[in-house]
Amino acid sequence: MIRKFATAGIFLLLAVAWPPVQADILLIEKVEQRMQLDLPGNGMRMADVENRFGEPRERRAAVGDPPITRWVYEDYSVFFEHDQVIESVLHPERVSQHEP
Repeated sequence: MIRKFATAGIFLLLAVAWPPVQADILLIEKVEQRMQLDLPGNGMRMADVENRFGEPRERRAAVGDPPITRWVYEDYSVFFEHDQVIESVLHPERVSQHEP
């Protein structure tokens, strides 16, 4: 009887623990995919981004203080503080295209 409860407990524990582990693995894979893509790097100037990556589809006006500007490309957006890149972010639909 105790063995049945112990076995059931182990299976329950594995069932509960498995989804978070799997989610962590998917997140790591997404980060690795992002690192393999050629995206504008932090610190690049607007002019350098445009010369290397071309004209963005959309340029959103600066907001806040310091001014944060967003340029939208096909698969990603680039965020600038003043005229320097602070982050390049893949669009969610771009990431989901590469999920296993």
